[in-house]
Amino acid sequence: MSNGDDPVRIPITGELDLHTFRPQEIDALLEDYFAECRAAGILRVRVIHGKGTGTLRETVHARLRAMPGVAGFSAADESSGGWGATWVELHKDM
Repeated sequence: MSNGDDPVRIPITGELDLHTFRPQEIDALLEDYFAECRAAGILRVRVIHGKGTGTLRETVHARLRAMPGVAGFSAADESSGGWGATWVELHKDM
């Protein structure tokens, strides 16, 4: 039985959906997930933040700009989520 403080295991698939996470969890989540992706050889990740008001997207983009492990990022095209998702390119070695 979980007490609510146990870590949540997220499958490392190259796609991270932020809908189920609280805003204060985003920074650590992105860093940890990207580290696991790198370890698995995944260097292109789709981060799904949703369309909404754009606040979460802007928060994610600001965080990505500050992360040394991120080589670049861009809005997803319409077939992969449009402005509700962001493609992130990771540096291979960090």
